[in-house]
Amino acid sequence: MSALHTTAFAELPVFRRGKVRDVYDLGNRLLMIATDRISAFDVVMAEAVPDKGRLLTSISLYWFEALKRVVRHHVLSTDTSEFTSFTAADHATLRGRTMIVQKTRPLPIECVVRGYLAGSGWKEYSQHGTVCGIPLPPGLLEGSQLPEPIFTPATKAETGHDENISFDQAAGIVSPRIAEELRAISVRLYSTAASMVQQKGLLLADTKFEFGLDERGDIILIDEALTPDSSRYWLASEYRPGHSQHNFDKQVLRDWLETLDWNKQAPAPALPEHVIMATRDKYIEAFERITGRLWATEESA
Repeated sequence: MSALHTTAFAELPVFRRGKVRDVYDLGNRLLMIATDRISAFDVVMAEAVPDKGRLLTSISLYWFEALKRVVRHHVLSTDTSEFTSFTAADHATLRGRTMIVQKTRPLPIECVVRGYLAGSGWKEYSQHGTVCGIPLPPGLLEGSQLPEPIFTPATKAETGHDENISFDQAAGIVSPRIAEELRAISVRLYSTAASMVQQKGLLLADTKFEFGLDERGDIILIDEALTPDSSRYWLASEYRPGHSQHNFDKQVLRDWLETLDWNKQAPAPALPEHVIMATRDKYIEAFERITGRLWATEESA
């Protein structure tokens, strides 16, 4: 089973290459391609996970459509037929993993919303009783549901980890007015999505959004939306506070890497086939549970 690690189109200028996406500059638009690259501990693996880019794109498109009444998104098209210089093989490679999006001025903060106590939020709470400086009730366990969703922004890091910041710090970066708008939009997006997936047996523990400003200065949802790479989904039937939860992200990859004597610096160790395919299975399970569609059907479309 083949996987796409890197793209190259001589006629298109590269806008940027991220850990997962290759982005090309189309003037007032961007061509965003989700490759099958995968990273762990901020290191991109040499091997790719087949279909990962298509799975992430399909999940994002599902959420962009479902949440468009909350906020506008940047997707203009998924049709690559306008690129006449592409070969039939190019179009086949890009099918299902490509979005043509509106170019915006990205806002330089991650908009994180937490409904449950996990990850860096749990670490801070266990030490200080707060998350991003927000006081929380005593006695919460790892994985506890919070009294209400909280907005906990973070800085964007080109390399390494994002860093949690306070709301006041976020307001100092993007302006108080925009920070207030981002908080309101982010919490509404989270609450809407959490309610939708709860009906499908999932809990949305937390998620992060990215936003940009269009030419009129309006806030637009950009990048990806509510994928397993940007969100924690838990299986509701197995949810138990105080314990690790059934998840749908690349934890299987992280767990395998933790068994190795590796310093978490590039180059990464070679991934065995069983780890690659187990990771793929997690992404497929996430897609099917979130969208209610079968991946086998999507593949044959």
